[in-house]
Amino acid sequence: MNRLSGKGYAFFLPSVLIFFVFYYWPLLVNLGLSFFSWNMVSAKAKFVGISNYIAIIQSPEFYQVVGNTILFIVFLLVFNFILPYFYSYMMAHMLKYGKTIYRSLLFLPSLLSLAVASIIFLWIYNPMAGPVNEIVKMVGGTSPRWFKEPYIVLFSISSIIGWKVFGYNMILLLAAMVSVPREIIEAARLENASDWIIFKKIILPQTSSSAMYVFVITVVFGLQYVMVPVNMLTQGGPDQGSANLVYVIYQYAFVFYQTGKSAAYAMITMMLFTLFLGWRSRVADKKVYYEN
Repeated sequence: MNRLSGKGYAFFLPSVLIFFVFYYWPLLVNLGLSFFSWNMVSAKAKFVGISNYIAIIQSPEFYQVVGNTILFIVFLLVFNFILPYFYSYMMAHMLKYGKTIYRSLLFLPSLLSLAVASIIFLWIYNPMAGPVNEIVKMVGGTSPRWFKEPYIVLFSISSIIGWKVFGYNMILLLAAMVSVPREIIEAARLENASDWIIFKKIILPQTSSSAMYVFVITVVFGLQYVMVPVNMLTQGGPDQGSANLVYVIYQYAFVFYQTGKSAAYAMITMMLFTLFLGWRSRVADKKVYYEN
């Protein structure tokens, strides 16, 4: 090992130590904890092997929580990926006036905390006197209990995250939209290409790398954001109808005091996220256009 490589390892060592202490060591501790039964109160933890994993896999609750997680992902992709994508395209290449105003108004909710957003939507979805209830009454309908009915609660919570995160994702995608060379778009317009053709043949390939980034953070971080409104408004109810894989980890640890099962849920969740990121690297990334 020469002097240059030795210096390189010396500079690299602090980062390795930080990662080990704050990432890999907690991960190893969590893995070990998943093989024990412990309530965080008793002095000793009981070794149970893979019983926690078996209990989770055999439980109907696990499949319900996974189903809820998938539905959350679907709703979040609509609110925080598909809609921001089209809005950013319209503001970058179709809207001629008022871009700054629209951009500011759409980004404004991103400045609020999720706790504040949850309180606002608790009032908006109030089945007795909320604005949504009044609109439903005007068309002759009856407002459902937005946070008390299965599946509807998933949409309601997702709309909170969508309202909060929409503007941030839109700004990221808008930056990609405005970076598309205007010469290409103008040349396409001279050939009488429609807005749809321009979007499909030029915008989609040119912005695919940024779109992939927004897609990934929508899935990964969106499920973490969900925890705040779920904890504040539903506590996983009705009957675990709004619990997802991230919230159930907290629930088993700090509500049920089943730390071993919580750790096992965390490891299963991490494996599922790893599979998702592996799919992204092996399949989705091959369809992404990178300039260099």
